[in-house]
Amino acid sequence: IRILSGNGYSVLDASDGMEALEIIRNKKTAEIDILITDVIMPRMGGKELTEKLKELHIEFKVIYISGYTDNSISGQGILSEGENFLHKPFTPTQLLQKIREVLDK
Repeated sequence: IRILSGNGYSVLDASDGMEALEIIRNKKTAEIDILITDVIMPRMGGKELTEKLKELHIEFKVIYISGYTDNSISGQGILSEGENFLHKPFTPTQLLQKIREVLDK
């Protein structure tokens, strides 16, 4: 959060997918440019969160993060080929570069 806010991004922080969904539902304006979410979380994973937010007709881009490799996640059908993925651990610079890359697409 400090990395993102320190680089000019406004951040909504949630501990899991359910909390994120609740925060966004209760927010007066649902303007989200990018969702950065862990693939696997308690109560609601990142993929399910993404689908539920899309049901609210919110336009946004997504970066999925995980300690699992992208091959093992896509091999299990969790993520589709070509989705934006950042493998943990990553540096602040790698995160900021990935955000810029995805937002510029």
